[in-house]
Amino acid sequence: CHNGSLAAGLPATHIPTSAECSSCHSDLTWSTANFDHANVLPGTCSTCHNGVVSTGKHTLHLPTTAECDDCHSTSAWEPATFSHAGITTNCSTCHNGAIAIGKSTSHINTTSQCESCHTVQFWSPETKVDHTQVIGDCASCHNGTTALGKHATHIPSNNQCDNCHTTIAWSPAVFDHAGVAPGTCQSCHNGTTATGKHPTHLPTSGQCDTCHSTVAWVPANFDHATITSGCSTCHNGTTATGKHPTHLPTNGQCDTCHSTVAWVPANFNHATITSDCSSCHNGTTATGKNTSHIASSSRCESCHSVNFWSPTTTVDHIEVLGSCVTCHNGITATGKHPTHITSNNQCDDCHTTNAWTPAVFDHAGVAPGTCQTCHNGTTATGKHPGHLPTNGQCDLCHSTVAWVPATFDHSTVSPGTCSGCHDGITATGRNTGHFNTPRECDTCHTTFAWTPSTFRHSSPNYPGDHRQNLDCTDCHRGNAEAVTWTTPALQPDCAGCHANDFRPNEHRKHGNPDTNYVVSELRDCTGACHEYTNSTLSTVSKFQPGPEHRVQSNGW
Repeated sequence: CHNGSLAAGLPATHIPTSAECSSCHSDLTWSTANFDHANVLPGTCSTCHNGVVSTGKHTLHLPTTAECDDCHSTSAWEPATFSHAGITTNCSTCHNGAIAIGKSTSHINTTSQCESCHTVQFWSPETKVDHTQVIGDCASCHNGTTALGKHATHIPSNNQCDNCHTTIAWSPAVFDHAGVAPGTCQSCHNGTTATGKHPTHLPTSGQCDTCHSTVAWVPANFDHATITSGCSTCHNGTTATGKHPTHLPTNGQCDTCHSTVAWVPANFNHATITSDCSSCHNGTTATGKNTSHIASSSRCESCHSVNFWSPTTTVDHIEVLGSCVTCHNGITATGKHPTHITSNNQCDDCHTTNAWTPAVFDHAGVAPGTCQTCHNGTTATGKHPGHLPTNGQCDLCHSTVAWVPATFDHSTVSPGTCSGCHDGITATGRNTGHFNTPRECDTCHTTFAWTPSTFRHSSPNYPGDHRQNLDCTDCHRGNAEAVTWTTPALQPDCAGCHANDFRPNEHRKHGNPDTNYVVSELRDCTGACHEYTNSTLSTVSKFQPGPEHRVQSNGW
């Protein structure tokens, strides 16, 4: 009947159940009902136990979305068979050491959010460590016992871990130098763990924080106290102030003379000075050359030492100004000795600054024509025994470079003495086919060249130069001075050689009877010719003025 049609049925707010009405209600009244949970559908407890229809969760009940029958029975609220499956937060509501087991005495200092690290299945191992729930500093756990602490190579630091590291991973770390112990920079900044000194860093034993800050390498607050050497590593004019243009030349480090407090005053040490003394020793800054000093450059160090001015360690002639005789005048320094050869040369033309001898003689300053002053066989080499006779000075033929080859000047050779040299040994002599004559070379040749010959016949019997270029042997057939005449009886006339060339028929002497001249009558071809009328030779019928023929003529 109680189906909602014939009679009142389950109201809309009735708990879900499949039980008959009589299981809880009597036929006298609907309420009060004797509730039998056996017929309540599982998982529907909160339909009644909602604090309105029936008792619900009290205010201290742990937060859960689970139904009541997940933990409680229909007989009594407790004891309860607890299932963590529905628990999401606020574990410590139970796990407070009173209702349920709470944190042990060795538990790290944290909030009460158990579920941040633990699961509902088991306490340990924890699924994770939620650092947001940890109370206190990192080292309270990360001490090497409770949890991983600093490893043996960790840089010295009193920082908390979270100053540099995150709770996600140890690295990368955002380094906070604030907690690094002073003077321990090199523990990290060694070129391996972190950036160290670069190759051009100045030599120093100081820690980085002596000059640098933890904010940036530069600018640096420089402390010279830790510098061990090498001032010029920085003081080079680029990195830091270097030597100014007028600084004296030195290879010494700055700290040889200067302090780290100020450049001046300087404690001067000459030991490192290598040159340019005069930049100080100029007579103003420091003592300079006195008035009696020899003329020289300003390079004091060339002769003097840094220990004392005198005596000088050496005299560097390269630095001496003026000529040698400025000093080598026999007063200031040794001059020419009495037996010195006559010369207007300077000393250094022949001598070196190392020693007087040996000397490389410079003839440039020797007066021409005075060679024999030295080259007399005593002071210096003279003419050897086989030298050709001459009264000339050496420089007429020889140079100052070497004796040979010689440029011979024949102008000083006595005439008629050529063969004294030109004998085929000392100098070129007659060749094998030369004309046989006792005469000297200069009878025919000049001192300029052998050819052409300059010989001219001076004998009154010489007929003259012929029109042809005759060789000497055309007349001197024996290649000697004696002439070989074809017709000796007719010498020295033309017929002496040309008698056989005479043509009688062409030379008519007279008529009545006709008669011709014979060669002996016309032996001088260059004479006059007469033709007579008869043998009396008293009347000239024809006159041919001479000379009819000439030795220079191209035709008869």
